[in-house]
Amino acid sequence: MISFIIKSVLAVLSVFFTVYFFATGFWGWGISFVLVSALVIVTFFRNEQIILALNQMRIGNHEKAYTILKRITHPQLLIKRQQAYYYYLTGMLGAKEMGLNKSEQFLRKALSIGLKTNQDKAVAHMHIGGICLQTGRKREAINMFDEAKRLDKDGMLSDQLKMLKKQASQVASKNQMRMAQMGGGRMRTGKVR
Repeated sequence: MISFIIKSVLAVLSVFFTVYFFATGFWGWGISFVLVSALVIVTFFRNEQIILALNQMRIGNHEKAYTILKRITHPQLLIKRQQAYYYYLTGMLGAKEMGLNKSEQFLRKALSIGLKTNQDKAVAHMHIGGICLQTGRKREAINMFDEAKRLDKDGMLSDQLKMLKKQASQVASKNQMRMAQMGGGRMRTGKVR
């Protein structure tokens, strides 16, 4: 919230000084402040914390990326596209801390707001499918994997999707898991006479 207020004040001041310098005839300073104003206004549309977190995630430092994301205290003040990527990254990186249900909620929220690239949408669908698979929702997981395959035009996720579909075919359904839990994990067999 404080960074949003600081950005707003800097934007107003830079625009004011730009107009002032052009009005008083200091063209050189006016042009300089046009560049400063543009830089400040661009920060409204590109959140530096999300850019840093994406960079750390691409490097492979997931813990640092998640700590950078935790610095964003009010994601509702971000523009829609940034909100989508905030929820996308939080859902993917924070699954251990938050749990699978919260992670799935964040990923679904990111998809509903709208991710920019089809590749990001495919990764989100793949992660949601993996969560569904772990919680015993086999049919929903397979649907998510199919949607991820449809969105993955470059085939970057094809090996992972094949492996996950293979696991889905081997996983018992939710009803079978419930029956196994009720039976104490033992298979019930008929009486031998």
